[in-house]
Order: sequence, then structure tokens, then C-alpha cells
Amino acid sequence: MSRSDDVLRLHRLAHAGGSAALLEWLAARLGGWAGVVDAEEGKGPRSAVRGVAEMNARGVRSAVLHGSGSATLLFALDGGRALAAVLEQPHDPGAPTLLADAAVPLALVLRAEEAVRREERAALAESRAREAVLHLLMNGRLSIAHQIAEALGPALPEPMRMYVVECRTGQRAEVARRCRELTAGRAWIVRCPVYVRHLIVLVPAGPAAVSADHDPLAGALVQVAPDCTVGVSGEMHLREAPAAYTQAFHALTVARGRGERHARFGPGPELALAAHEAGAGWAEALLAPLHAHRPRRPQDPGGQELRATAHAWLNFTSHATRLLKIHRNTLSARLRLVEALLGLDLARLGDQAALSLALRLTPGARRGEGAAAAAAPDLDAVLRDPRLTAWARTQLDGLTGPDAPPGARDTVRVWLAHDAQLVPAAAALGVSVPGARKRLTRVEALLERSLLQSPSARHDLWLAHRAEQLAE
Repeated sequence: MSRSDDVLRLHRLAHAGGSAALLEWLAARLGGWAGVVDAEEGKGPRSAVRGVAEMNARGVRSAVLHGSGSATLLFALDGGRALAAVLEQPHDPGAPTLLADAAVPLALVLRAEEAVRREERAALAESRAREAVLHLLMNGRLSIAHQIAEALGPALPEPMRMYVVECRTGQRAEVARRCRELTAGRAWIVRCPVYVRHLIVLVPAGPAAVSADHDPLAGALVQVAPDCTVGVSGEMHLREAPAAYTQAFHALTVARGRGERHARFGPGPELALAAHEAGAGWAEALLAPLHAHRPRRPQDPGGQELRATAHAWLNFTSHATRLLKIHRNTLSARLRLVEALLGLDLARLGDQAALSLALRLTPGARRGEGAAAAAAPDLDAVLRDPRLTAWARTQLDGLTGPDAPPGARDTVRVWLAHDAQLVPAAAALGVSVPGARKRLTRVEALLERSLLQSPSARHDLWLAHRAEQLAE
């Protein structure tokens, strides 16, 4: 094979297969070892590492080291590295020329590969930073969220609508591109840290007509792919981001069953608004031990971190580990600590619902006072408030309306009584687990709320049933 053939082959390999393919071919062509050696990393044959260090110290571009029965050939690359080949003696006399020819395309392809790695690291860092902004928003840390978002761009919209877009993972980049195009770059987009098929989009709430049946942005996004669906929240402020996400998620459940594949959250009274006056004191008293908690060791979670953990777990159950970036054992340990501090049993749906309501009624981790705790009502006293009774009836009326499937009310009641667990609920109803799931799926469409996938409306339904029981 001529030198020109070798040079042509080297450039083709560098272009098509990168540095790994080029080095593999070199090793086979020369009948020895070939690779890139960095003296600081110390990886590779000892003679090659020693030779690169000596080359760097002397400032030379090439060297040959002879050993017992072998020769090490070195050609300098960028960054203190060298292309090295360790060959048995006698070696091919054309080896130095071939290595010198290989050094040029190898240096170029190494630079290109490093640029790609840097770009990937930058994209990952931006993705993680956007997740952090979302996490801050969900926990009421608006000031820090604004600072990070402004550095990344664009600024967080205020007021806003939140969109949850569900599509295949390979289509998320195209959906994000289309969303930026349609909003003139003003949408704030983040990949959901919990559900890999979801994109979360915050869009400025403008004067454009948006209703349950008309949302130009949602309509355009679902056209990106045949299985793309979109749920849209109402117009809300950034401080209401947790509620906006829950609304958009419930709307996504409705959108899956619609031909147009997008839906806006249906109008209805918000629990936090209905319960605020009657329940704010109760919520502060319940959470006071959590807010006042101070960890014994620096590495242990404080009150704010425990609050964020509880909020994430109530919304996403075991998937909260993806959002919080913690191990499942760490999640379990934090939840046990929350239970101990608050005197709750989070295996019970009623205690979950109480904690969920309390977190929604307190915007941040404020310290509770002993006097306030002593005078605060219990949850039943809060749920007896006429405003909560009216809210509960609005939530439950659909279960007995003309569009309700037979037994919808009983199905939900039994499911809630068994802590929203399908297996025992199915046994109590006398149906199979798939049968119980189908019944609840029909109820989801009826209520326009997610029940089987978190964030679920199970906590609100439990509170509504309890309020109705107390009213009766």
C-alpha cells in the first residue's frame, strides 16, 4: 500500500469513525499498540508515558525510545499529549512516516471531539440549571429563581400560563424549537425531571384568546407529532407555579381522550382559596415543628429541605427521587423524619391529604408559635367551614350527575377508603384490578382530573368527601 493510500485512509477514518477508529487501524497496520498518551494522566505503556514527559520537558516534537526488543515512537499533539506507538523490533521502516502523517488528522479530530464534549457538558449544565429554577419555583423561592432564569434567558413570564407537553423523548427538541418560534423566544422551557416524555413550558399570559377549545399555541404544538398531547393551566402568577403545574397535569389527562389532543384546565374553585381564611392558622400550627426543625449535623436536612421533600413526594410519590436527585433510601429517611416531627402516618391517605393542604396554605417555611398552635383548630373544624362545604359539593357533584357512569360515587368512595390503593379497592368492590382501573379512568374523564398518575387529585377528593361527611 502506498503512502498516499495510507493518508487517504487516515483522513477517511478520522471523518467517519473518529479518533477511536483511526487509532484502531493504526495499531492493526503497524502490528503493535497505538494510542494517545498524556503524561499528566499517566495512562498507557510506561515507556510511552515516560517518553511524553521527556518530550514536554525538552520541548521537542518527536522522539524514539528503544527498549529490549521494542521501540516507542512519539509524535507531539496539542495540550502536552502525543501520538504513541509501541512496536516490536524490527518494525516496519515506514512506521515513523505513517505516524507523522496520522498525527495531523488525529489532532484535528481530537479537537472536534473535545468541542462536542464541551457542548454536551454545557447543554447538560443548562438543563440542570433550568431544572433548578423549576424546583425553586415549586418551593416558593422566587427571587433566586428569577436571578438564575435571567442569566439563562429568557426572563420568567409574569403572569403566565403553564403548558405540560407529552411526546416521545426524541421529539422534545423539535417541540421546544417550535414553541420558541411561536412565542418569539419568550417561552421558558424545561424538560420535566420526573417524566421523561414531558416538557414544561411557561408562556406569558397575553391578550390572545385562550379557552378550553381554542389555544393557538397548544394546537400548533400537537401538530409536531401524531402522539403529542398538551395540557394548559389557567392564567396564574409565578408564586402559584405548583398549582399551575397541577392544573396543566390534570388538563393533560383530559387531552389524552380528546380528538384535538389538547385541553385547558376546567374552571372551578381552588381548594387553597376556599380554605385559606379558615385553615391558615391550622396549617401554620401543623407545620410549626417542621419549620422550626434544625438539623443536628450540617449534612442533615433542615426544615426547608424537609418541606420540599414532602411536597415532591406528595406530588410524585416514589418518582420524587428524580426531582430531588436523591436516593430512594434518603427519601424514605426524610419522610420518616417528617412523620416523626408532625405526628403523621403518611401511609394513610387522610394524613397525606392534611399535609398536602397545609403545604398549599403556607407559602414558605415560617416558624410556628406555641400560642398559635394551641389555639388553632383541627382539620375537621376547618373542613366544617361553609366555604369548604360548598367547595366539596362542587367537586363531588359530577360523580352523581347525568353523565356519571353507574357506581362512580361508590368506586371513588371505596378507593379513597383504601388509601387510593388499587388492589384492596378492587377486592372491596368485587372486581378485578384492571376493572377497577377502568372505572377510575372513566371517573378521570368525568372530573377532568388525574387520579391514577401523580400529581393526582386523590388528596382533594379525600378532603371533599370528609367535608361532605362532616356537613351531613
